[in-house]
Amino acid sequence: MPLLEGKIGVVFGVANRRSIAWAIAQAWAREGARLAFTYQGDRVKENVEELAGAFGADTLILPCDVTKDDEIARVFAAVSGKFGRLHLLLHSVAFAPKEALEGKFLHTSREAFRIAHDVSAYSLVALARAAAPLMPDGGSILAMSYYGAEKVVPHYNVMGVAKAALEASTRYLAYDLGPKKIRVNCISAGPVNTLAARGIRGLTEMLKHYEARAPLRRNVVPEELGATGVFLASDGAAAITGQVLYVDCGYQIMGM
Repeated sequence: MPLLEGKIGVVFGVANRRSIAWAIAQAWAREGARLAFTYQGDRVKENVEELAGAFGADTLILPCDVTKDDEIARVFAAVSGKFGRLHLLLHSVAFAPKEALEGKFLHTSREAFRIAHDVSAYSLVALARAAAPLMPDGGSILAMSYYGAEKVVPHYNVMGVAKAALEASTRYLAYDLGPKKIRVNCISAGPVNTLAARGIRGLTEMLKHYEARAPLRRNVVPEELGATGVFLASDGAAAITGQVLYVDCGYQIMGM
């Protein structure tokens, strides 16, 4: 029997077929989950519709700007109307103004700091709050982080600080939602050549650096992140919550 048979999930953050969110969505679907998708803005709408349409013409695909509570409410109202319940939520959403990823963190503007934290961290709180009433029997909420939340990564800047807030939010949400049997965890992925990652200067050098220094001497591939997403969504992870799971070929353990 598929690990996620009968589960309903909603996926935030697919931009194109290289997205980590897409790799996890595909893995969830292969294990029997029925999924709804959201997109932010017309720029990615067509991509998301094309990809999600592979799961059937009746796949629920909705616009959602995660900085707007009314749009979040409409998404979960639509999910409730179609499915009546929810078991899985994937938060793979992050953004910072480009100028905040250049130069020195010291020069981060107040507005860039606000935007990065609103989109990349607070949105998890907002989505979890809206999802919880649809998870009366428990569920799994999964967010995507990166090593820049823990250590300084040049050019990651304010995004690293926002990811640190995301990881802390995961722990506090896990505490609040634990009595409802809702688990909240993060995957901290090694660098992957996604649309978002290409916005960070030095990505090619970063990939080479990881490959040379990670214990497995390679970079993680999207299918491995999908497999981890299935594990954290499944009953196999029933006692795991509030955790950051590193899926980076071991790079996080290295001191030099």
